[in-house]
Amino acid sequence: MADELGAGALAKAATRAAHAARALRDAAAAHERMATDVAAVVSAARAIAAALTQGRQVLAFGNGGSAADAQHFVAELVGRYEQERRAWPAIALSTDTSVLTALGNDYGFDRVFARQVEAHGKAGDVALGITTSGTSPNVLRALEAANERGLVTIALTGRGGEAGRIAALHVAVKEDRTPRVQEVHATLLHVMCELVEMELRD
Repeated sequence: MADELGAGALAKAATRAAHAARALRDAAAAHERMATDVAAVVSAARAIAAALTQGRQVLAFGNGGSAADAQHFVAELVGRYEQERRAWPAIALSTDTSVLTALGNDYGFDRVFARQVEAHGKAGDVALGITTSGTSPNVLRALEAANERGLVTIALTGRGGEAGRIAALHVAVKEDRTPRVQEVHATLLHVMCELVEMELRD
């Protein structure tokens, strides 16, 4: 019986290891597919660099994992990515719980980012909306508000959705599984940081 239990545990461990290896290979393949066309990523980085050069700011927003990505990206801009340089102005619109809950309560969750764009956004700023589905209503409303105010709008999405049609610049990760989209999003944001630092070396 003990031998059977041991064999079962070993088989389960082998299955889990195979699954983990397959997930890593799938993630690597998704990155390879994205690497075949990076024009949109380069354009987005150039737009961000141009705005920062003009003293403008970046407003980034998304939900759930995309909120975390927006916050991560802002941290790299305000702090540093790899180069020691001046701090760049950027705000993640998902971080102030008092603002989010007040706006959600008073205006509805669809307006939690749009209202902040109206408060902070000025013509020439960048609005970066991150949504794996491309259909998150609060991201769509914020991109629309940004367009109305003259911000440069960038949508970082998965395969489809309205966000890419609303934004001036669209970076699409054309994968079917949300985890793969999120993984590539995280890498693309690092790539954009690297490109912006290349553009704006002091």
